[in-house]
Amino acid sequence: MISTSLSRRTVLRTALGGATLLAMPASLHASPLVPELALYGPPAGPSVTLAHAVATNRFAGIAATTSLTTWRNPDELRAGLTSGAIQLSIVPVQAAANLYNRGYPIRLANVMTNGLLYVASADASIADISDLRGRTVAVPFRGDTPEILFNRLLAHRGLAPSADLDITYAGSPIEAMQLLLAGRVEAALTAEPSTSAAVIAGAQAGKDIRRSIDLQAAWGAMTGAAPVLPQAGLAITAPFLDAHGNAVPALLSAIDSATPEVLAHPATAAAHATEALGMPAPLLAASVPYSNLVARPAKEARADVERMLSAMSGPDMDAINGKLPDSGFYL
Repeated sequence: MISTSLSRRTVLRTALGGATLLAMPASLHASPLVPELALYGPPAGPSVTLAHAVATNRFAGIAATTSLTTWRNPDELRAGLTSGAIQLSIVPVQAAANLYNRGYPIRLANVMTNGLLYVASADASIADISDLRGRTVAVPFRGDTPEILFNRLLAHRGLAPSADLDITYAGSPIEAMQLLLAGRVEAALTAEPSTSAAVIAGAQAGKDIRRSIDLQAAWGAMTGAAPVLPQAGLAITAPFLDAHGNAVPALLSAIDSATPEVLAHPATAAAHATEALGMPAPLLAASVPYSNLVARPAKEARADVERMLSAMSGPDMDAINGKLPDSGFYL
């Protein structure tokens, strides 16, 4: 039986944040049924959607067997992709674009979250990026998507890390959350579900930790567009497309039909995801409303993706190897 209460120890131990091809070959050969559909994803909201789809047998007509495995950090993901061990995974869009631009055979099939990044703090005076001047802030995954996005927002407000605020780099969102709970920093950049974990653990410790800054809203204000960060989506590599490309439309349809169920019934979906993601179901359920889960076809999301990549990569676009990915990136 799954407990509906969370101890602070459990939250701290298990919450992890969750929270990159060449053109498709002219001919795709696929067997009627994929022998094994091996899906991968981060321990974060979009993987709840995959877990729910697996649990409700949405891939039964596509594959003989289906599995979902979580990767714990971007380095683990990149190693799996480049070795060929991972062929279908939820991937940070920036990382997918970078790999594609370097000639790696990967394509973006859809976008599964419109952003799940927040700055958490117990300080009520922190409500905007500019309020971080002179503060101590924990930042996870140095050099990867969360820090890149955060640094662009800082620059937009005229702030520079080290010069205008004291940055403590953390190995993961959970470590950033722990630094905040321990009082070693005044704010932390977190990704769902670690933000929800911080709120829950803070309440149990008598601290009023809140989502002080919604990075999606801050991004929309900076770009003058919708508050949308198409942060991650399902990416598919060439070996899977070569062997089972005909199964992709049904695969994406299954994800599309599972998404509104996750949003409408987060507790049920969380129960389906708790084992695969290694986190308590109540924590996952609490994070769903803040994870901005979607199932947008990659081509439909292209304008938002390009807006995000352009802004986060700067004039030289160094974060995506110097250019926006061409149309072949979008499946």
